[in-house]
Amino acid sequence: MNSQQVLSKVPAVTLGFWVVKILATTLGETGGDTVTMTLNWGYLAGTALFLSLLIVLVLLQVAAKRFRPFLYWATIIASTTAGTTLADFATRSLGIGYVGGSTLLLALLIASLAAWYASEKSISVETVNTPKVEAFYWTTITFSQTLGTALGDWMAASPDDPAATTGSLDLGYVGGALVFGVALAICAALYFRTKISRTVLFWIAFILTRPLGATVGDFLDKPLDHGGLALSRPTASAVLAAGIMILILLIPQRAGSHPTKAVAA
Repeated sequence: MNSQQVLSKVPAVTLGFWVVKILATTLGETGGDTVTMTLNWGYLAGTALFLSLLIVLVLLQVAAKRFRPFLYWATIIASTTAGTTLADFATRSLGIGYVGGSTLLLALLIASLAAWYASEKSISVETVNTPKVEAFYWTTITFSQTLGTALGDWMAASPDDPAATTGSLDLGYVGGALVFGVALAICAALYFRTKISRTVLFWIAFILTRPLGATVGDFLDKPLDHGGLALSRPTASAVLAAGIMILILLIPQRAGSHPTKAVAA
């Protein structure tokens, strides 16, 4: 008897995956800020734009017969950009602040994972190969991206930030990036040195890459008097997008796989 391998419609989780993911989350921050702030669309219009784009790309992803690298990463970028504008809308326009936004989004993320597990008895990304599981996957991804934005802002924001209604950690963008970078390093150490569930560690790391990208993106484009480098948001976004495309071409992209039930040899 042996196990038949079925290809997933998402990439295998490798070091290259995490490098591209971090760049994509950084692009999500600068890209979202470009539309809502530089182009002055506002958070509501920006959220409507990127959520619409995300829905279209998810439908294309579900309709695809196999893993397509550029389509997958375009959908990830759309989810992280939508997460940026959605989190900003919740924490700023709705006035619930970073703590309130983070708490709400964490609850939604846990609910999404719980519903996925209750339905499929697994939340492993290696099982993403049916429309139903893809729906759970992309819903969870979007909640995690949005939560990461709120966490990154809460970590870095100064106390006088209007969205810091119940306080912030005031670590600055560099300090916030260091905290999340260290947390990711700890996840990597746990992966290699312990037997903690690889699925649990994946989702923790996936969530942490978003606030890391958010703080790095803010560091690049926020004004000097707010602790940023005041770089052009459109230029930073274009450079990040070009870098992601080059890495997708250079880093081998392959679909993840998972075993089905044992079959006769």
